[in-house]
Amino acid sequence: MDTQRLILLFIFCFSVFLLWQAWEKDQRPKIVATSASVPAGVPTPSSAANPAAKAPAAAPTADRAAAVPGAPAAAGAPKSESVTIRTDLFVAEIDSLGGTLRRLELLKHKDAKEVDKPFVLLDPGHSYSAQSGLIGDGLPNHRTPFRVLPGERALGDGVNSLEVRLQAENGSGVTVDKIYTFHRDSYVIDVAFELKNGGAEPLAAHAYFQLVRDDNAPAGDTAMMKSYTGAAVYTAEKKFQKVEFSAIEKGKIDYPRQASDGWIAIMQHYFVSAWLPSDKLPREYYTKKQPDGLYSAGVIVPTPEIAPGASARVAVPLFSGPQEHERLKAAAPGLDLVVDFGWLTIIAWPLFWVLEKFHGLTGNWGVAIILLTVSLKLVFFPLSAASYKSMAKMKLVTPRLTKLREMYANDRARQNQAMMELYKTEKINPLGGCFPILVQIPVFIALYWTLLAAIELRHAPFILWIKDLSALDPYYVLPVLMTITMILQTRMNPVPPDPVQAKVMAFMPYIFSVFFFFFPSGLVLYWLVNNILSILQQWQIQRMFDRDKPAHAKR
Repeated sequence: MDTQRLILLFIFCFSVFLLWQAWEKDQRPKIVATSASVPAGVPTPSSAANPAAKAPAAAPTADRAAAVPGAPAAAGAPKSESVTIRTDLFVAEIDSLGGTLRRLELLKHKDAKEVDKPFVLLDPGHSYSAQSGLIGDGLPNHRTPFRVLPGERALGDGVNSLEVRLQAENGSGVTVDKIYTFHRDSYVIDVAFELKNGGAEPLAAHAYFQLVRDDNAPAGDTAMMKSYTGAAVYTAEKKFQKVEFSAIEKGKIDYPRQASDGWIAIMQHYFVSAWLPSDKLPREYYTKKQPDGLYSAGVIVPTPEIAPGASARVAVPLFSGPQEHERLKAAAPGLDLVVDFGWLTIIAWPLFWVLEKFHGLTGNWGVAIILLTVSLKLVFFPLSAASYKSMAKMKLVTPRLTKLREMYANDRARQNQAMMELYKTEKINPLGGCFPILVQIPVFIALYWTLLAAIELRHAPFILWIKDLSALDPYYVLPVLMTITMILQTRMNPVPPDPVQAKVMAFMPYIFSVFFFFFPSGLVLYWLVNNILSILQQWQIQRMFDRDKPAHAKR
């Protein structure tokens, strides 16, 4: 196999890789859990969730809601009150009907399309909300009307936390306070229930915390930049596992439903919402497709048995915000794995670390990409040089190879023998350009996913017309330059003796460059700089071999 075929193989393999990645994200079966016994909207814990606690009565379903004290009738829901909370990082809206966190507007991040507006993560447009409630006879759930207690609604200067209380009573002497606690410079929201048992009997219950969403991709997702939108579960036993919405519908299960650690989340490109129960707290994870077509992913935790006149508290924090590595790492073990760097994460994380360091020095992510590209080129310089030397040698003997093909056109065995003798005489390894390319492929792929998944590049400007490195080049300047560099590289390579192969190689830059018109400008910038450096390196090596041309070209 000569160098031209190797280049063609590399381009073909990379194209197949891109197509495979897109297919894999849509079709790959995922490890999923579902509970067939979960009624509409409100989960039911299994008996294994808390063996010590008394099993609560069945959770109210939509058709039994009218029989539950404090729950809305199925025929007509009561009016709800919206409470708006402002912190330094977001604006949140809480619905008094169920105390649901139904909207979360992130002030530090822009909308994908309307960049003059903040990004909305928890969004009524996707029916995306954070719901929570109690499971037990007559206890309030996410359909129960709560009374909003007076208090501050904005995080004032010099104040580090803000508490919002809602209250409900079940008519049997049990009072439940639902408490949201917001913190300065944090996307972690503490969600807690305080139960006061004013009845005559001991009370045992469970609390559930769930995220609900439709399966529509977020704005900005395209066929060429398709990202994962779905649920995820993390436990110490099985580690990080994606749970696709399509698989939830099929009812498969593979991760542990009962655990004493971990978290459950719903992910989308650049952002995540996750319930983070504290370690050692028994919990049961579940996922479900609801009758209304939405998908829920949540966790059930027990409350201790509450004696008459006593009270208890159960709390589970919620992280809802951007996939910023340091924040994710500080929030919970394993939460940083939601940053989807693909199957080469072990390579991608060091690349991202280096990229962050360059950004710290320059303050510009585009310049950081250029510096990272130059650094990688220097690291792989010996391998690249070996590949280009092999190509240069092949280019010098191409006329002789062409003559051999013509001379033994009807004798393939003799043709191959003569070509091998020529390679041996000229000390050329026809596979010499293959290994250096193969070694670099994993790094290129890892960097591809690093630049695609890093939220730091979202709406990050570079220069002039490039206002967002995570979006397409609005004027396609970088893709056009990328195409030109690919054409130059092709012309610098030896022309294949086979006319058909030569035509394929001539058209390949135009065909392959089509991909780059649909890639984020940050990715195109990386490939453009890499190509320019490769051209310079190849040109220099070719010049060195051109000086020896008479020695190599002798007949």
